[in-house]
Amino acid sequence: MTYDLLLGLLLFAFVSSVTPGPNNLMLMASGANFGFRRSIPHMLGIGIGFTVMIILFGLGLAQIFDAYPVLHIILKIVSVIYLLWLAWKVANSAPPEGVIDHDAKPLTFMQAALFQWVNPKAWTMALTAISVYMPDQSTGSVLIVALAFGLVNLPCVSSWTLMGQQMARFLTSAARLHAFNWTMAALLVASLYPVFLT
Repeated sequence: MTYDLLLGLLLFAFVSSVTPGPNNLMLMASGANFGFRRSIPHMLGIGIGFTVMIILFGLGLAQIFDAYPVLHIILKIVSVIYLLWLAWKVANSAPPEGVIDHDAKPLTFMQAALFQWVNPKAWTMALTAISVYMPDQSTGSVLIVALAFGLVNLPCVSSWTLMGQQMARFLTSAARLHAFNWTMAALLVASLYPVFLT
């Protein structure tokens, strides 16, 4: 991989990882509701899950979806249903005024890793990275693309969790936290718009 191509890949990985999307919106809500430390498994699940996704795409999984276009339709339906369910969970994360919900938990590592497979933004990022920044079909190229995202993604998504944790200072009442969570849920639903454009 040339220096220019690697630089372009790192820039693409940064921009696509740091901009708003389902992962980042959920991490912001998680940071506000559960704090940074309790959200670490969620962050690691995204970083590692997405890296594994890129490796599998680069090693040939994308060709299966090209061969069977109906899989794209199935993926869209599953993605929409799952994201709507997650939005409902985010919206209802805040307990009623004066009630502490000890059972509320952030996403686990495995839930966050598996979420990448129904996350429309993750699919777009993985397909673009493999098709644009992989100069050949070698395993080495696939690993370079995956490593670039692995190194860039985690600090980017962590910043959203930190923003959410900092916002928690202003979300000192259940009413404010409830309003914040409903706003995050609405933005999560709005992030589905690319699904309907393709």
